[in-house]
Amino acid sequence: MEVGVVGKPNVGKSTLFNALTLLDAPMAPYPFTTTVPNRGVGAIRAPCPHVEKQVACTPGNAKCVNGVRWIPVNLIDVPGLVPGAHAGKGLGHQFLDDLRAADGFLQVVDLSGATDAEGQAVPAGSHDPAAEVAWLEEELVAWVAEILSRDFARHARSTELDGKKVEEFLAARLTGLSISPSAISAALRTVPVDRQHPARWTEAERVALARELLRIAKPRLVAANKCDRSTPEAAAALSAALDPTPTVPTSAEAELTLRRAARAGLVDYAPGDPSFRVADPERLSVGQRKALDDIRSIVAHWGSTGVQAALEKMVYERLHQVVVYPVEDETHWTDGRGRVLPDALLVPAGTPASEVAFRVHTDLGRNFIRAIDGRTHRALAADHPVEPNAVIRIVARK
Repeated sequence: MEVGVVGKPNVGKSTLFNALTLLDAPMAPYPFTTTVPNRGVGAIRAPCPHVEKQVACTPGNAKCVNGVRWIPVNLIDVPGLVPGAHAGKGLGHQFLDDLRAADGFLQVVDLSGATDAEGQAVPAGSHDPAAEVAWLEEELVAWVAEILSRDFARHARSTELDGKKVEEFLAARLTGLSISPSAISAALRTVPVDRQHPARWTEAERVALARELLRIAKPRLVAANKCDRSTPEAAAALSAALDPTPTVPTSAEAELTLRRAARAGLVDYAPGDPSFRVADPERLSVGQRKALDDIRSIVAHWGSTGVQAALEKMVYERLHQVVVYPVEDETHWTDGRGRVLPDALLVPAGTPASEVAFRVHTDLGRNFIRAIDGRTHRALAADHPVEPNAVIRIVARK
């Protein structure tokens, strides 16, 4: 799974990306600091089931800290988008192509309204951040519609002559965009196109289909960044304007400072916490004390920096992912080497047990017999959806 961090230049995309990944992607207060995509791994929190067993876990792919499991999430920070990107303006073509594999978009906007559509600095409050959310959607729609429409008439006629299903036709058109067959079917149920005669589809119908495909297959969440330079009233107004797209106020700069300070041992801070503690005040310079005092005021005012909350809301609520712990011993919750709860997997909510088996190993999926719930010890059929935070054993033919 991959989340794309998107937005216009100079709104704090790379700062937010660096905060989530603790990498050092270039950051500067001017447009197009990012000219190539940056890739990294963030993490979201989940309660570790080892607390229920009252035994220590043995984390493999996801570390456990004080009973909290940190599940890895792939992130990509792409070059800033400006209006006209789908036609190649700015770094538009590169930006959009880099997003092909993203499952959803975390769009960063400047809540303070101090950057214009091109990413240039303007007086605070002179730009409406809601406007850039609207034009980003139009850029994305135009991009998908253009991919869908390439040599459209010839391929549509061929589909009709060969008697192929329109779902197959669209899947072939959208190869590489990480749009699932179920998303295509859902979009076709909503957009009233002639499913028997795709060659008759108008440009407007293709655009409508592109819009619905994006809504279903690539959900968005807005990180209203630089909230420390704005007000809760502005955040509430933006949230109301963008409804139903969710909005989370963030201060990426504050979060990045806290994570770097925690890594250096200057503060005790876990990402997403509503407070932090200075480990040794005597180690801090006057400037560091002032910076941390300012961040303490931000966190107290907003409840947190919002950065961790934005990623978790994106993964859990927008992408509807749940955490599953596969084991080989459903009684002791261990793998074949005796490690307790070594792996944590993210899967879409409603994923059947047999699909979890495929996620663990192809052979387990192919030879699936049943799954066993580690808590209730009940047998689960192939089509039984796994519960959030489930511990399950896969039983397969040898």
